[in-house]
Amino acid sequence: MEKTIINDKLNRPLRDLRISVIDRCNFRCQYCMPADQFGSDFEFLPRSALLTYEEIERLAKIFVSLGVKKIRLTGGEPLLRRDLPVLVEKVSSIQGIEDIGLTTNGVLLPKLAQKLKDAGLKRVNISLDSLNDELFGKINGRGIGTGPVLDGIQAAKQAGLGIKLNMVVKKGLNDSEIIPMASFCKENGLELRYIEYMDVGSTNGWKMDDVVTKKEIYHLLKEHFEMDPVGPAYFGEVAKHYRYKDTDVNVGFITSVSESFCSSCTRARLSANGQIFTCLFNGNGHDIRNFMRNGATDEEITARITGIWNNRTDRYSDERTAETNKNRKKIEMSYIGG
Repeated sequence: MEKTIINDKLNRPLRDLRISVIDRCNFRCQYCMPADQFGSDFEFLPRSALLTYEEIERLAKIFVSLGVKKIRLTGGEPLLRRDLPVLVEKVSSIQGIEDIGLTTNGVLLPKLAQKLKDAGLKRVNISLDSLNDELFGKINGRGIGTGPVLDGIQAAKQAGLGIKLNMVVKKGLNDSEIIPMASFCKENGLELRYIEYMDVGSTNGWKMDDVVTKKEIYHLLKEHFEMDPVGPAYFGEVAKHYRYKDTDVNVGFITSVSESFCSSCTRARLSANGQIFTCLFNGNGHDIRNFMRNGATDEEITARITGIWNNRTDRYSDERTAETNKNRKKIEMSYIGG
């Protein structure tokens, strides 16, 4: 498929696509889907509102024709979507895709890791916010200990998938786990990424006072480990990386609160209900599902996506203030993916 490279108003190319395949999750993490907001009576999207695998494949091909090289499948918890390896095989077969990954809590990986690898998945990002069973159960809102996630990590490793662990750090909740998590990952050869607690959605009660910044985490790590900086592997890479001295193990930081990376953001998001979002913090989506279902041709869809990206001006993290956070329209993480 012939590529047409497109750029936004700030001359940022389109390179990465996050696809949320489902809005449901088997966890109720406090920073994403808190249990008091997403209770047993919460109405999730009906199946008919979700993009079909054929629709996702069609849109992915169009995005690739416009410059996308990397695709990440997210949720909710994407492994709750039935027959997910079928979608992975469809997407991984698209000519021009260089990398396809998946973000998951890992609980269902023992059943699915090998099937996903065989279908073409290259890597997984697994969320693990604490090694303490009691604390982890509190964070995930289900009382589930670390065992199922650790089993998922092992299954991914045995299947030959690349693995990164994600730890969202919230002050007063799990900041005591920063060093234990670092030690565990260093000893087991796993890359850990510390993620600053972000103001995504309207249900997690975000406050700046709850953020533990990359600078704070880095200085804490330096008290225990020797680390060397590692440069970005490609333009638009989100994480800032360091390597433990005399090892090949990296540790990274996602700094969307304290150190913005808006200037090099190349990422679009496709929500579970078929809307395109040009920023994690922009609550204004652009419907593509109904446009497609109403008979739009590939050329018409291509033109619409091109227009959306060409007019993109998002730089929310550059402009974040207490006032902008309070007044802007928000979209929940479970719809848009991380």
